[in-house]
Amino acid sequence: MTGETRKSEENSIFIGGKPFMNYVTGVIVQFGNGAKEVVVKARGKFISKCVDVAEVARRKFLTDQNVSVKEVKIGSEEFENKEGKLINVSILEVVLKKG
Repeated sequence: MTGETRKSEENSIFIGGKPFMNYVTGVIVQFGNGAKEVVVKARGKFISKCVDVAEVARRKFLTDQNVSVKEVKIGSEEFENKEGKLINVSILEVVLKKG
């Protein structure tokens, strides 16, 4: 694993079933620790939560740090469900940038 890949993984927030504000706090902490970019990632049913986390962090808590949306990536991944069947699941990545 290259240093660049490891660094981007360190600055990634993976959205799941935890309380909403846990993820917002994670984004704020990443920028507070000196990150220039933070990637908020989600799959499937958590995509709308991903957008909300990025926007709440940016608009409500990081207004003084001039954080903007640098890039939005969409796609799909093959995923094996509990029954062993391959299904496609949508993915979203929101890249937030300071400055």
